[in-house]
Amino acid sequence: MKKDFYIFRHGQSTYNLAGRTQGRTNDSVLTDLGKSQALEVGKKLKGKNIQAIICSPLNRAKQTAELANQSLNVPVVYDDHFIEVNVGEIEGMHYEDIQAKFGEKYQQWRSLDRKYENLCFKGGETKKQVRERVFEGLNSYANDNKYSALAISSHGIMLDQILLTLGVENEKVANGSILHLEFDNGNWTVKGFVS
Repeated sequence: MKKDFYIFRHGQSTYNLAGRTQGRTNDSVLTDLGKSQALEVGKKLKGKNIQAIICSPLNRAKQTAELANQSLNVPVVYDDHFIEVNVGEIEGMHYEDIQAKFGEKYQQWRSLDRKYENLCFKGGETKKQVRERVFEGLNSYANDNKYSALAISSHGIMLDQILLTLGVENEKVANGSILHLEFDNGNWTVKGFVS
């Protein structure tokens, strides 16, 4: 049985606007633009037969799910599989400060090159760990007969890692973007971004 997954990045947050890294930071909330993007996500997903929104437990993802759900009116389920990467010691830092302090390591960590998949900052997760966590969650919903179409409210790096795992290199997933994946007979297919 084919299943559809619509995974969206939260709307613009206060940390996005300020140029700060977020990771698991939970005091970053949606800006006015972010709220508009979240409402737009809901409009784009209306008519896709979404049965539930699975949501990262972080505030920016929760707010996005709640606003999108104004168009969908489905249950919202919180799931730690889809939380953003733990960036450890660079949590909350401005990008310029990270670049000044960590330089090449930060560039390698941001890279989509698989040779850096085991690199992390002190106290944080590697990209490989993120992928394993996310696909454990995706596969559990894919193999659950309860749903045939789900939306997932999540984060940028998580979406980058899903795409990379499925063979698509994408430099940056914009706030409010919706990635459509299809699961069929044990296989994941990238169907593209919902416009």
